[in-house]
Amino acid sequence: MNSLNSVAFTAFGQQILWSDMIGNILGLIALALGALRSLWNWPVQFLSGLILFGAFVGHLTGSAGKQVIVMAVAAYGWWQWNRTKGQTADGAIAPRFATWRERGYLIAGAVLGTLAVGGLFTAYPTLSWDPWPDAYIFTGTIVAMYAQARGMVEFWFAWLLVDLVGVPLNFANGYAFSGFVYIIYGALVLWGMRDWWLRSRKPALEGAPA
Repeated sequence: MNSLNSVAFTAFGQQILWSDMIGNILGLIALALGALRSLWNWPVQFLSGLILFGAFVGHLTGSAGKQVIVMAVAAYGWWQWNRTKGQTADGAIAPRFATWRERGYLIAGAVLGTLAVGGLFTAYPTLSWDPWPDAYIFTGTIVAMYAQARGMVEFWFAWLLVDLVGVPLNFANGYAFSGFVYIIYGALVLWGMRDWWLRSRKPALEGAPA
């Protein structure tokens, strides 16, 4: 991990770490695989989380903690998608919109989780020098990846909301490559959102029974 945390190159006055670069490239690959509803997006996400944890630990507590959640939910997502694959002609999961009840749970979990984690970071300043953005990213990632594991289209919206804070936070803390990658994430999220949205509507348009 020490070698992974060494500087790969310098761009625009920012030192780019190997761990930052490799972890985020794997994250991009995982997101693309997720858009394609490939089961292999989960192992790739797990590996990305492991490498990025090494990059962030000791510097960005919220981001490091987020990677622990990424790895835990990646394991859950792998199990969940294995259980529900084969719902469509191509053998993948069938995306769906969350029910209003599920959306309420997701929003409530995001708000209460952010307040709880932000309060913890505020009470113990050594955990994070920027507690509320860290808490927002930490909790938003849990919500997004849980919704993805359940096949909900809303997980794309959750990722967009996480990116709105993640991009400036990474640039401000010297993780320029992460910041640039988050911008690319945004484009992939829009592509994946459109694909999942259309697939979730297709059965209703064709009149096929669920």
